[in-house]
Amino acid sequence: MNYNEALNYIHSLLVFGSKPGLERISELLNKLGNPQDDLKFIHVAGTNGKGSVCTMLSNIYMKAGLKTGLYTSPYVVDFRERIQFNGEYIEKDILAELCKQVKNTNVVVTEFEFITAMAMLYFKYKKCDIVILETGLGGRFDATNVIKENLASVITRIDFDHTAYLGDTLEKIAMEKSGIIKNGPTICYPLQEKQAEETIKAYSKKFVLPNTDNLEILNSDDFGNRFIYNNEEYKTTLSGEHQIYNALTVIETVKTAGVSVSQNHITEGIASASIPARLEVISEKPLVVLDGAHNQNGGKALADFLKKHKNVVAIMGMMADKDCDSFLETTLPFVKRVITVTVKENPRTMSAEDLATLARKHCEDVLVANSYKEAIEIAVQNLKEGPLFVFGSLYLAGGIRDDLISYFK
Repeated sequence: MNYNEALNYIHSLLVFGSKPGLERISELLNKLGNPQDDLKFIHVAGTNGKGSVCTMLSNIYMKAGLKTGLYTSPYVVDFRERIQFNGEYIEKDILAELCKQVKNTNVVVTEFEFITAMAMLYFKYKKCDIVILETGLGGRFDATNVIKENLASVITRIDFDHTAYLGDTLEKIAMEKSGIIKNGPTICYPLQEKQAEETIKAYSKKFVLPNTDNLEILNSDDFGNRFIYNNEEYKTTLSGEHQIYNALTVIETVKTAGVSVSQNHITEGIASASIPARLEVISEKPLVVLDGAHNQNGGKALADFLKKHKNVVAIMGMMADKDCDSFLETTLPFVKRVITVTVKENPRTMSAEDLATLARKHCEDVLVANSYKEAIEIAVQNLKEGPLFVFGSLYLAGGIRDDLISYFK
């Protein structure tokens, strides 16, 4: 089995959909010798900010010289983004071999469960000192929650998403996310809604909430943030003020997880963290920003960024199973012209025409494009001393990113 054959097999498992529960992953890992039992984890759940928090944590522990595993989802550009060791994607030949090993167990599992098992094998093979483990969906019945212990549980910003699985109130969603909490400290995003914060606190034996009274924001612009927290100065290259609060969550996690890390490692790790499609600046002149925001909270963070600019042109594509109208209501008041596209090769996508119909409720000037390249060309023709923002789905971000880089390089 080569790399492409492995990827095709993994993606074929999408037919089994998403099935919360730990029985299948437990059976699978048991047949593989339970590699997760030999690893140490920081486990991260939440609705928004998981990828950014995980990337910052991974960077910090790498700076400290630890052999660091990183497991995240979904990917934006390369499938191997999901499984990394010391900042490098899993090797193609090793991924193919691990796929063969997991397949040969003959345990019927979902795609996410299969990938999770591969990741556990890989991190044991690499003899990781620490693994930063991001949940897929929820927490309590997420495949990653097969681990028995962790050094710390991290709950990022909670919002309404996947409500069919996780519940229709913030308390219910927070309860599902809190299912990852073990005996170690629980670090909570500092601007959590009160209902969610109280639910998380109720499940935690040691609850840690960053103290924003000790925060001074020095600068927040298109290219990152500078701030002082507990008398230490930090900067992020990740843009958006919300990344400051993600960084506070990271700082408190490292301080309480029980692994020796210097202040310089924390500062350097946060400053060097980058991740595709998180308010990613593709071009400075003209300003072109790519963001994977697709739900209400992500929309609020994006809106805070959009409102700093005038004459914004946006390219948008969305999944039909999202609360598209609320997202558009939050973001489009700060957009002058919208070009909608159909996200390619995804059965959940909303058509460009249907998205345009919804968008016209919140923006007067909406056009439909037949392809990503056509959308970029239309957008460029309409840029008038203002920026181009591309958002609405991580699947759109992954599909259009190379076209944007090629056009504006």
